[in-house]
Amino acid sequence: MQADYVIVGAGSAGCVLANRLTENPNTRVILIEAGGRDWHPMLHIPAGYMKMLDHPSVTWGFKADPESGLNGRAISYPRGKVLGGSSAINGMIYIRGQPEDYDHWGQLGNRGWSWDDVLPFFRKAENWEGQADDVHGKGGPLFTSPTRDRPELCRAAVEAGKQMGWEYREDVNALTPGLGDHVGWIQQTRGGRFRASAARSYLNPVKKRPNLQIVTNALVHRVLFDGQRAVGVAFARDGKMERVGAAGEVILSAGAIGSPHILQLSGVGDPEHLGRVGISVQHGLPGVGRNFQDHFMARVSAEVKDVATLNEKSRGLGLVGEVMRYVLTGRGLLTYGASLLTASIKILPESATPDVQALFASASYAPGPKRRLADEPGMTSGVWQMRPLSRGHVEARSPRPEDQPSINPRYLDDERDRRAMIGGLRRVRAWFQAPALARYLVAETLPGPDVQTDDEFLGYVRQNGSTVFHASCSCRMGPDAMSVVDDQLRVHGLQGLRVIDASVMPAVTSTNTNAPTIMIAEKGAAMVRASV
Repeated sequence: MQADYVIVGAGSAGCVLANRLTENPNTRVILIEAGGRDWHPMLHIPAGYMKMLDHPSVTWGFKADPESGLNGRAISYPRGKVLGGSSAINGMIYIRGQPEDYDHWGQLGNRGWSWDDVLPFFRKAENWEGQADDVHGKGGPLFTSPTRDRPELCRAAVEAGKQMGWEYREDVNALTPGLGDHVGWIQQTRGGRFRASAARSYLNPVKKRPNLQIVTNALVHRVLFDGQRAVGVAFARDGKMERVGAAGEVILSAGAIGSPHILQLSGVGDPEHLGRVGISVQHGLPGVGRNFQDHFMARVSAEVKDVATLNEKSRGLGLVGEVMRYVLTGRGLLTYGASLLTASIKILPESATPDVQALFASASYAPGPKRRLADEPGMTSGVWQMRPLSRGHVEARSPRPEDQPSINPRYLDDERDRRAMIGGLRRVRAWFQAPALARYLVAETLPGPDVQTDDEFLGYVRQNGSTVFHASCSCRMGPDAMSVVDDQLRVHGLQGLRVIDASVMPAVTSTNTNAPTIMIAEKGAAMVRASV
């Protein structure tokens, strides 16, 4: 097989690239995905993500290292292994982050990545349910929609936030620089009643283009080089090794776990690490797999009374009614993602902008990382530090592509991360006790009234917290010796090889990472096309 561009990974970024690069009918593209087709119906029903986060046929089944700072727990680390990648199994939250996130990228020496530079690519991607304006785009591939259903308990949480002094924002993607504490309704990657994964939005409309070939169930083993130029990839399919050549470029879009892992398997990385695991060095690049970042979340939950919650609506006759509502109107519980409401609040005195995110749900969950609803009606807020200072790694354990790499975000390694989490949990506890929510409050269940001191909060967090699924920054963009790609997303020191996915973020964005990943791919596609 031969193409102009070989794209590795059909996740959020890879689907965008396949769409945009094949807009030119003279450009041949091969898209390689380790997983299969997005056939499972639960991938398309928004609330179905709760059933798919650990599904063996559409996820990699990764575990984070026991040394990740969580009392020796090897937590599940879900990543999508299917057309659409993690956009097929995520909570569908569409929030771009603070403008300052991207201005920070630019200040780190990445030309063209400040807020004013990236906003046009956010807008280009969007097919916003409302009218196009300075913030939102209309007519792009990605369906985005506002929260239409606003349950009583969520409305009360908005009022409680106002009582806390937080500004109400109707549009959480229309943020002004320097904005303080605020609360508002989440936007979703959803079109009508179905999830708008990257596969549905970007890939399905173009999959029959004659210049696009999609290869599924194919595990990439390594990038092929001629000297210092990438000329193709080797992959395994149906028990056989195959090769595909790239006349133009190889583009890694395998995500913040897959892309550094493939580079390392190809001999591109820290020579000391590669030698230790038995991989011959093709090109020394010490930053590959370093600077790994993720958002880390812990919950505050409480039992409530005198109000309907998702707990009772999700079973028995309540669930029957919700299914009928979904079928007849495309509304209701089955259209919900991870949350309907979010608050951004400043905890650390040294932070210039809000530094803790608190999602709110009119539901309570059983203990553990899986989103299994509890038996009693309740409310929950998932709290994470927006800009973690802790840095971890992704490292190949062996030369075998089938072996999971070491995934270690080193959660809570930095003292400021610990202070932010403890302060965030305390602030959310106060939110639940504000008058508008207090009228429904029965008792806090997590972390519970026995947790009062900083040490007790930290112990709770280490024992119960988990990933928010925002793996990023492991192939960092920048001009320095520890960066992996330049501001055109080209791998330093090599030709014909780019990385275009969440791994290139210099620092993780303050909120959910799917919207920024799609923006990165839109901007990256424009860069690739401009370089011809």
